[in-house]
Amino acid sequence: MHRKFKLINIDQYFMKNHIVKLWSVVVALGGFLFGFDTAVISGAEKAIEQYWQLTIFEHGFTISVALMGTVIGSLLGSYPTDKLGRKKTLYLVALAYLFASLGTAFTGNWYLFVVFRFVGGLGVGASSVTAPIYISEIAPPDRRGALVGLFQFNVVLGILISYLSNYLINQLGDESWRLMLGIQAVPSLLFLIAIYFIRESPRWLLMKGLRRDEAIETLSIINPLGYHQELIAIENTAKLKAAKESPALFVKAYRRPLILAGLFAFFNQLSGINAIIYYAPRIFEMAGLGVHSSLLSTIGIGMTNFVFTLLAVQLIDKVGRRMLMKIGSLGIIISLLLVVFSFNNPAASGMYISLYFMFFIACFAFSQGAVIWVFMAEIFPNQVRAKGQTFGSSIHWVLAALVTFAFPILAEALGGMMTFLFFGVMMVLQLVFVIWWMPETKGISLEAIEAQLANEPLA
Repeated sequence: MHRKFKLINIDQYFMKNHIVKLWSVVVALGGFLFGFDTAVISGAEKAIEQYWQLTIFEHGFTISVALMGTVIGSLLGSYPTDKLGRKKTLYLVALAYLFASLGTAFTGNWYLFVVFRFVGGLGVGASSVTAPIYISEIAPPDRRGALVGLFQFNVVLGILISYLSNYLINQLGDESWRLMLGIQAVPSLLFLIAIYFIRESPRWLLMKGLRRDEAIETLSIINPLGYHQELIAIENTAKLKAAKESPALFVKAYRRPLILAGLFAFFNQLSGINAIIYYAPRIFEMAGLGVHSSLLSTIGIGMTNFVFTLLAVQLIDKVGRRMLMKIGSLGIIISLLLVVFSFNNPAASGMYISLYFMFFIACFAFSQGAVIWVFMAEIFPNQVRAKGQTFGSSIHWVLAALVTFAFPILAEALGGMMTFLFFGVMMVLQLVFVIWWMPETKGISLEAIEAQLANEPLA
């Protein structure tokens, strides 16, 4: 009997430290496909334009339709996540990626191509809602930041791999653009198969009153020593939910997490990150760099983003979300002011401006880039977490589309100096938000975070 007890403890320890991480890695693969799908079109867009002889409007629509799908996918993502469960929704996300990659690779019809790109965008949007929620709900409190951070890390990795893949496949000839888009089917299929081996979120099962024994077993794997207390806390919130037919999101009880998520997403995009990511070559040419130097600088931005995201994932559970945001916000402000000064100084070298932008990317990846999906997945109560994640994710993607659309217009009308000065002012406001209003969620259970935010006023 004594020997059996010891074996169970060893097995639970192994499961907690390895199986939960494996589940998180599987789900974070959705982030890899997110990044890959977003960036892969950059290598194929010129060939697509020539293949179908697209007008300027048709070309712009073809490239941006995936972002439209992303906005809609993020808006609708809470419905399957809540109704069907986290695991079944991830199956739908994987199928969307798989169909989009195969469809865009093989279709000869432009209208169908646009539809498949839109479907891929739906997968990206839904993934940004469901994957962080799932990981936050199965991760132990002391490692939740790093495990949810795997999602953003994989997004950045997916972008880098897509650039490398495009470069290598481009050597194969005129029809290489089809393989650029179709190669995504391989990780999509792996993602689809791997989802079979993960468990459903125990918090979702308990909130829905389903498969209680399975949920308790999963909780015991996640937290062998403290799962009894977690079970009691989750079931208490489930009882509160049962008293209401359908918990509404936009009520006074959830005002604080709503404001926090909304402001976090707002500042994330008003930093100018997407303007820099999507228009880096154009910005560097505005600063006086040649085409070749602009390309090299863009690759440098991608590598910087990757390295500092990795660093942030390693530190987020050690130093906390707020500390990363304080350091990163201050660095972003300094980098943007250096950019503004350089645009206003005719003697400034374009290469210096590219270094300032890499400094910006490093600070953003170290803070906002790594923290956003972790923080938004933590601050909403169990009963409205999917709806809350949808709210924050939708603001993020709508603003991403607006900034991406508006940047060339603003840069043309105001010039680089005033445009980046605006982004700098927004980051000063972000720093104020972090110092005065952002709570620390490091190492705290999701139920304890819920109680903390319910009891504290915003100001």
